[in-house]
Amino acid sequence: MKKTVTLEKTLTIEDKELAAAGYEHLKDEKNKAGKDTGFENVDIQEHRYNFKDLEEKLSSSFNTKDPAQSQGLTSAAVKAALFRDGPNILTPPKKKSALRKYFDCLVTMFNILLIIAGILEYVLLGIQFKENFQNTYLGGILIAVAFLNAFIEFYQLQKSEAILASFLAMIPPSCHVVRDGALTSVPAADLVKGDVVLIRSGDKTPADLILFAGSDLKVDNSSLTGESEPQERYAIPDGSTARPVEAENLVFNSTLVVNGEGWGVVARTGDHTLIGQIAALTGGESGNQSPLGVEIAHFVTMVSCIAIVFAVVFFVVGITTAYKGKAAQTVTFAVSILVAFVPEGLPSVVTLLLSIAAKRMANQKVLVKDLQGVETLGSLTLLATDKTGTLTRNQMTVTNLWSGLKMYTAFQSNNDEDDTAAFSLVAPGMREMVDIATLNSKIKFDKTDVPFDQRNILGDATETGLTRFAGNHVSHYDAYQKQHPKVFEVPFNSANKWALVILEKRHANGPLTSYIKGAPERVLAKCSTYLQDGQQIPITDEFKRAYDDAYDYMASRGHRVIACAQLQLSESEYPKDHTFTKTDGGYPITDMCFVGLVSLEDPPKHGVREAIGTLRLAGIKVMMVTGDHPKTAEAIARKINLIIGDTRESLAVRTNRSVEEVYEDEVDAVVVHGDDIDGLQGWQWDQIFNKKEIVFARTSPQHKLEIVKRAQALGHIVGVTGDGVNDSPALKKADLGIAMNISGSDVSKEAANMILLDDNFASTVKGVAEGRQIFVNLKRSIQYTITHSTPEVIPQLLYVVVPIPLPISAILILVIDLGFELFVALSFAWDKPETADGLMRMGPRKPVNDRSINALKRRALHRTKTLIRDPETQEFIPPSHMSKVASAVKAPFTAAFWEDKLEKKEDETLVDSKLLSYSYLEAGGIEMLASLVAYFVVFYKNGFSPSDLRIAQSNGSYFTSSSPPFTNSKGHVIDAAGQTEALAQAQSIVYLSIFIVQCFNVFAVKAKFRFPFGRSVVANYYNFFGILAGACLGIFIIYTPPLRVVFGGSYHLSPLYWLIPVAFGCLLLIWSSIRVLLMRKSIEQSKVKDIKGLMMFPTMRTMSLRSRNK
Repeated sequence: MKKTVTLEKTLTIEDKELAAAGYEHLKDEKNKAGKDTGFENVDIQEHRYNFKDLEEKLSSSFNTKDPAQSQGLTSAAVKAALFRDGPNILTPPKKKSALRKYFDCLVTMFNILLIIAGILEYVLLGIQFKENFQNTYLGGILIAVAFLNAFIEFYQLQKSEAILASFLAMIPPSCHVVRDGALTSVPAADLVKGDVVLIRSGDKTPADLILFAGSDLKVDNSSLTGESEPQERYAIPDGSTARPVEAENLVFNSTLVVNGEGWGVVARTGDHTLIGQIAALTGGESGNQSPLGVEIAHFVTMVSCIAIVFAVVFFVVGITTAYKGKAAQTVTFAVSILVAFVPEGLPSVVTLLLSIAAKRMANQKVLVKDLQGVETLGSLTLLATDKTGTLTRNQMTVTNLWSGLKMYTAFQSNNDEDDTAAFSLVAPGMREMVDIATLNSKIKFDKTDVPFDQRNILGDATETGLTRFAGNHVSHYDAYQKQHPKVFEVPFNSANKWALVILEKRHANGPLTSYIKGAPERVLAKCSTYLQDGQQIPITDEFKRAYDDAYDYMASRGHRVIACAQLQLSESEYPKDHTFTKTDGGYPITDMCFVGLVSLEDPPKHGVREAIGTLRLAGIKVMMVTGDHPKTAEAIARKINLIIGDTRESLAVRTNRSVEEVYEDEVDAVVVHGDDIDGLQGWQWDQIFNKKEIVFARTSPQHKLEIVKRAQALGHIVGVTGDGVNDSPALKKADLGIAMNISGSDVSKEAANMILLDDNFASTVKGVAEGRQIFVNLKRSIQYTITHSTPEVIPQLLYVVVPIPLPISAILILVIDLGFELFVALSFAWDKPETADGLMRMGPRKPVNDRSINALKRRALHRTKTLIRDPETQEFIPPSHMSKVASAVKAPFTAAFWEDKLEKKEDETLVDSKLLSYSYLEAGGIEMLASLVAYFVVFYKNGFSPSDLRIAQSNGSYFTSSSPPFTNSKGHVIDAAGQTEALAQAQSIVYLSIFIVQCFNVFAVKAKFRFPFGRSVVANYYNFFGILAGACLGIFIIYTPPLRVVFGGSYHLSPLYWLIPVAFGCLLLIWSSIRVLLMRKSIEQSKVKDIKGLMMFPTMRTMSLRSRNK
């Protein structure tokens, strides 16, 4: 990939510094010492037995020569062993008790504030009992509210844990086991001692196994022993004398197979396995917070601090003005301010929102392993996806073969050239191609006593496609394989990208033949001749040009291309009993004879094209990361909306220019070869990620991991989808790993946060929409909840400044916050999208663009320059705690700090300036006016004008049961009973006014794309249930005579006064509609623009014709 010189000159130095500053945190943490604790006391001895003793000890039967022919256990023996030993499951690790979880919910910032306030009221009660008798109720309610709030959150957490546990039960681990002489798949929990088990690359080991056969088997023991590199494991006929953790013939339960395959006999199950015996390895609950969790914690801290500051300020103002030194009454007043600011029900709302969303997604076949993943999916800015099995169906079918400079077609197709011949086994090179597909294979069959076309093939898609093709042209498949047994093999792995086998197949020069198949460029590099008409001809430039044309012909149609080669070993150098080893030079790998190319088609899954188009219209960058050839990857990408525009190569062809003459800014698409990734510099990565359409081809697992890290370093929230063991490092590193259930390996499912149960990539679209809706619903809930702060706080301010009689008491504020408001706030969890595609046409809430990347770079460069290096090693020296504190103190006095704080950001946070403006100023102001107007009207009807109220309150001796008569401005005398009744009615209407206007606010906060009317706004029936519950509570508190002692309400309040807040509620809806009109232009501008060329219709069923011709 050619890069422009200009960019290199201007950006390389800065980007090198950025890479140094930004990637220190990406270094993998080494596992600390101490992992080995308890290994010395592990009671496992079976690895010491030889094969014969092992069979007797475990009452099993296995065949070390041909493991697939092992008898294994009988069904009766399995049943008896299960009854004796129990299922193969580990005792769950000890978790926090329910009481501890409840205590954790109780000691949140909001609840602590309420409990302290409640205790303070009781302290005042003890000092002056008679004067503070009403505090008995207030203190008790405050403390009860804290415990109730904790219980609601605890209940939701318990419920969500139960939901997640039921989700995980949907995908019980299974394994391949030989029973009664047949290979079958059974749940891992049903394994017993003596079972013969097959483990392959990508599997999770189901129990402790003693190996009796295997090929290039490597396992990841890092979770047990801390060893970072995969460990090789192999059979030892006479047993191992090493301790269990170091025994090469022992594979442990729960470890991951990362390479090769092996046959083993189950030695231990359940708690008797190594992991079951090491208690230290079974504990641990994750405490990671999602980005949303961090934002909520920040919001809680901010609101709590504001509440404390206002409470202290109002205490000082109150004790110096209205209360005139009466500390006890002033404290109660300050507590009411504190309560008014704190949205107590927020933690419960968050948990409920995530639980409901996770359940909805499970119904759509998307399993979320932890609730954090639900919201993260909605925040994605980049989705990196594997091709085979994820975007395509993982159903490989052989389409074309090329050998001896001639192209053949394996089935009738209108897409082939006119000179393409039909496949025939007698055509030159075809017999050899079929032999390589048959004999260089790692597949297994579930049954061998049924016709070939009725067998279930256990293997990857490519091997399965080649085997299906070969089986149709080899009459006695099993007998043919037994006729040519393997003497040595090197299985395929993601590093070599080829598989080699040496077997007994006689030819003119000896008894042994070597077959290799794999990535064409890797296989061709090992060849010096090619096969044509049965003759080995030296490879020439002319042949290479023909090879390139054939390769391009196959790959450009989106087909996977496999190369085949052979080497007939000379008997003089390699006799029949020659011992091959996997060390360098231990087997022949050069001067092979190139036999030909075979292409396999794996068509895109239905719905993938539309899904990728929808994700791109949602502002999410979708890129393909695959091990396939670049031309194959690009061809598939063009079929599924992943690439629409030109790459430099395609534009060069279209405009008759050389690639070097095409500038980078002329194209929006790029296809990057894996061989180039290791040498890419920082500015080149920037150039790649700046493209709209990206494909990485011929990548290794390490490349995939590097791609994810680089994207995250630019600020992307990265999702990765994949199904293979080679995807697992990237799945684990990504912000959200998404694995396939049916085609996915155990390793990938272990690493992922989310699993698509039906392997439907299109389900990610539903997940993104769900995640975005969660954020919107939570934002609405907060916006609704904190709106009541203004009508609660401002009247309190008037009470101490003007002064006027107290408009609303602390207990009534509590009833608002934890009465009707809690019901309604929870009901937002069931809100549906405002429009059909509104959220899915908006960009991500934290977009990654040139501005955000440049800001990120400036901060990283600043950090780099402030780091201290060791003068000899140049390694970074971590700062001390004191220097960290000093830096934090100095920071606000630096220009860089304020530049960063004041820099305009496009991120949409949970609580932003627009939300605060609406809640505190706009809707809050309207609610405040509604409550104050109703307050003054009620007092006026009871004989008090606003000036009368000011005079009476300034006097300080009115509005109590023992007050002297008050003469108003009209000369009317109002006795103590009239005064208290007027105050009770006024406080009641303030309470009801806030409730009534908040009922209108339920619908006003939903108005963003549309006016707050219509079916979409009122579609959530739970909103109405919440309003009904709040109305019942309000009427019960105000209009129940005995409750007047506690809440101070009046049942004499006329319902006609309700019309005042109803009018203001209508005003709020009008303002909300005006707000929609005012913000419509900015919302339209923030929508993702239409993408020219997107194909939003299904891909063609290219497999139908083929299936009919089988």
